[in-house]
Amino acid sequence: MNQNTAAAKPSSLFPIDGHASLLFKRLSSSSSSTTSTVWTLFYPYFPRRHGHRHPQLIKKPSQSPNLVTSVNAAHQSLSISRSRSTTKLPPPQKAKSESELDAISILNDRIRRDQAGKRREASTSTRPLIDSKEADRYIQLVKQQQQRGLHKLKGGSDGDWDTPLSYKVDPYTLRSGDYVVHKKVGVGRFVGIKFDLPKDSIQPIEYVFIEYADGMAKLPLNQASRMLYRYNLPNETKRPRTLSKLSDTSVWERRRIKGKVAVQKMVVDLMELYLHRLKQRRPPYPKSLAMAEFAAQFPYEPTPDQKQAFIDVEKDLIEKETPMDRLICGDVGFGKTEVAIRAIFCAVSAGKQAMVLAPTIVLAKQHFDVISERFSKYPKIKVGLLSRFQSKAEKEEYLHMIKHGYLDIIVGTHSLLGSRVVYNNLGLLVVDEEQRFGVKQKEKIASFKTSVDVLTLSATPIPRTLYLALTGFRDASLISTPPPERVPIRTHLSAYGKEKVISAIKYELDRGGQTFYVLPRIKGLEEVEEFLQQSFPDVEIAIAHGKQYSKQLEETMEKFSKGEIKILICTNIVESGLDIQNANTIIVQDVQQFGLAQLYQLRGRVGRADKEAHAHLFYPDKSLLSDQALERLAALEECRDLGQGFQLAERDMAIRGFGNIFGEQQTGDVGNVGIDLFFEMLFECLSKVEEYRVISVPYQSVQLDLNINPHLPSEYINNLDNPMEIINEAEKAAEKDMWSLMQFTENLRCQYGKEPSSMEILLKKLYVRRMAADLGIMRIYASGKMVGMKTNMSQKVFKLITDSMASDVHRNSLNFEDDQIKAGLLLELPREQLLNWIFQCLAELHASLPALIKY
Repeated sequence: MNQNTAAAKPSSLFPIDGHASLLFKRLSSSSSSTTSTVWTLFYPYFPRRHGHRHPQLIKKPSQSPNLVTSVNAAHQSLSISRSRSTTKLPPPQKAKSESELDAISILNDRIRRDQAGKRREASTSTRPLIDSKEADRYIQLVKQQQQRGLHKLKGGSDGDWDTPLSYKVDPYTLRSGDYVVHKKVGVGRFVGIKFDLPKDSIQPIEYVFIEYADGMAKLPLNQASRMLYRYNLPNETKRPRTLSKLSDTSVWERRRIKGKVAVQKMVVDLMELYLHRLKQRRPPYPKSLAMAEFAAQFPYEPTPDQKQAFIDVEKDLIEKETPMDRLICGDVGFGKTEVAIRAIFCAVSAGKQAMVLAPTIVLAKQHFDVISERFSKYPKIKVGLLSRFQSKAEKEEYLHMIKHGYLDIIVGTHSLLGSRVVYNNLGLLVVDEEQRFGVKQKEKIASFKTSVDVLTLSATPIPRTLYLALTGFRDASLISTPPPERVPIRTHLSAYGKEKVISAIKYELDRGGQTFYVLPRIKGLEEVEEFLQQSFPDVEIAIAHGKQYSKQLEETMEKFSKGEIKILICTNIVESGLDIQNANTIIVQDVQQFGLAQLYQLRGRVGRADKEAHAHLFYPDKSLLSDQALERLAALEECRDLGQGFQLAERDMAIRGFGNIFGEQQTGDVGNVGIDLFFEMLFECLSKVEEYRVISVPYQSVQLDLNINPHLPSEYINNLDNPMEIINEAEKAAEKDMWSLMQFTENLRCQYGKEPSSMEILLKKLYVRRMAADLGIMRIYASGKMVGMKTNMSQKVFKLITDSMASDVHRNSLNFEDDQIKAGLLLELPREQLLNWIFQCLAELHASLPALIKY
């Protein structure tokens, strides 16, 4: 807005009272987006001077904005004109900034961003629709599972199922300098606890002192216990960007609300995926005598937990019609693989393919050997291993066999998730140690879960997996009883010393055993080899790590498994799944550089036989270790009994928080409030998930009582091939969904250029009714300075939506009364400007839909 326009006096036809004038001056000096909103609101009351007009009403030559012009989009969109099918679309132009776009274009861009990826195919997807009654049933099912999971996590009684988990910190456990979060004030630095004399009292009480950006605060100890959380981040080296201010808590309040909205979006994304999976159908697998015969070939007596896991998986496959998504959590050597093998047999017997995914080639090779031996009596079932040990020709042959169904069971690493691997009839995916895969691989694994049965095996599940299991979004079977012959692994945690290393290895060699020697990185392996060769000159020693040539690594591991190599110096490539009965001592150097789950897995490499096994964990100097590293080591010492992998995962969750639950994008949201408060909000949201639900209404039932029916200019009508058909197509697109309406509008503009203001009004009416239908708004009307919207949404949903609105102008004008959303305007607006205000307001309300369950 230039100086002349800003200084213009209000027209005498439309007087503005002092409050409105003051508001306009205040907002005009703020951000450009706010000024634009105010300019839209007050435009009719300012005269056009020096040729200035409202930016949204300036006519431009017919041209193609930067809209969807791809062939794919044209096919998905509704037809604009059948008679002009040969019309060439103008070339796409350079993207415009948001300030140059009209309100409809801005909304269209937001819809495209929201629906990118998983929701993009909303109008053409094969994803089945879920009606309201069906959604009720599914949501209640999820709710029951969540209650069981939360109950288990809290270890409480049935009566406190709905009580949210508390992550509040005990002030006595804090150290000076620790960062904390006060729920109402924000992030501060803990200074200490000391006695002080309160006003009007002779009895001193304990206060918690917290430093903020603009001063020191003191809280009574009992109040601090109710309001304080430890400020943790997934990466322990990170610190908060700034401390909060005592004098201005509005910044913190915005951060907290942003975190809460992010939590809600995460839960809704997961809920929608879960509902989609529940909606999927596949024929139950047939139960046959062959399965009982196959199970009878298992050479060991199953433990009680193992038997229950067999029953759980069998029920998932044989009795249910929805794809399985089950976690089998059990210590190393407790029989998880046999559970997977029986599931594989069930799938393969029904003519399906099974994929077994392992994090390392060493583990994949071991799985291949075990499965091949187990299926050796079934020559018609073909097992293959896809690995980097194979030549290019061998890989191509395997890919051809997988594609045409000549391989029934395919074992391999993350290469099995590549785009070149095409399955003929994949029915089951077995994932071993999911925590070892990267984010992209995990997302690919997640994409399988809506179409195939998935079985995940883990000794120490990652916090994300554990969280999903405990909160009902995944089924879980725990195998916590050890096989009868297993004995606990003796764990020795101490400062590094060469004499201790020599003594531990000599003890194992004297009883005819083998030793793993593990370092955190490749650098240093040769130095250790030199030291051990000097100490044990007559003993066969070898090195193994992931950067070695394929054949060299394969030969080394083969020799070690046969007992020819007595000491294997290696990285954590041996972390998962290796089963070498004669290796019963493991030495881990620089233990502080390993994660808790890694250490637990490494310790599980030994003690697979009936011999007592030893795990020697060496750190350089305790004074150099971080608090979290010390806490991890203490947890490992405590969880030294057999079958405690699940408990250790829970400890890991408590020590470092949940980390990135759903991917990489949540790091900023967690950083806003810290892990503890973030996850307290998450569990609170989970326990009330059915309250955050929007039930849409049919588009045709939405009433827009504004009495605005503009006439299209004759030159525009003459330019259209079939005006009535276009208007009808627009109505059909709006009736279908927002994505169809967006594509209709963009294709209309591609073909005929930017529409005149009267056509824009018609489009805005369609958008308003479509957005209202999605939000559960049945009627919109105006009465003087008040706009009313009759809706089926609840007060809680309304608050969640308005909390996440970007514009204070719209948010501050809205309130909820009974079953209506009401907006009080400063002025009684002309109809066109009133429609524009309603359009902008609904666009902001509609932007919150991703954080709501929309069934």
